[in-house]
Amino acid sequence: MTDRKTITFDRRIKAPVAVVWNACTDPKILPTWWGPKGFSCKTKQIDLRDGCIWRFDMIGPDGAVYPNRQRYTAYEKHRLIAYILDDDGGGMPPIEATIAFAANGDATLLTLTMRFATPEACEGAKAFGAVELGKTTFAKLAALVE
Repeated sequence: MTDRKTITFDRRIKAPVAVVWNACTDPKILPTWWGPKGFSCKTKQIDLRDGCIWRFDMIGPDGAVYPNRQRYTAYEKHRLIAYILDDDGGGMPPIEATIAFAANGDATLLTLTMRFATPEACEGAKAFGAVELGKTTFAKLAALVE
């Protein structure tokens, strides 16, 4: 039986875990690659420690602005980042997300899991292209660190 509220995808990145971790946790680096291909981030507030918040606008290729807030709930160095994602007060139900880091030879296996409030919210995200867009986000990270 599959979990109808969850989306998971991964990417093998040809860089050591420490390098990938740094790109995901350095407040000067993360905004440079975060978001799907063609999107950019404009940071409003950033503190990437456990219990803290990153507030940013995701700017689409057409100039559309998508407010985001990530509240970090767990940091396990070189292993896991967990956060709750929402649209910074716009009414979107929160999404629980984790990014897992695993050494894979001289590379890193990065796995993103997103858990939605309802199966319908998950299906809506899939229909919007969340998996494909997420994979382009990981591709931007890979291009930076490989």
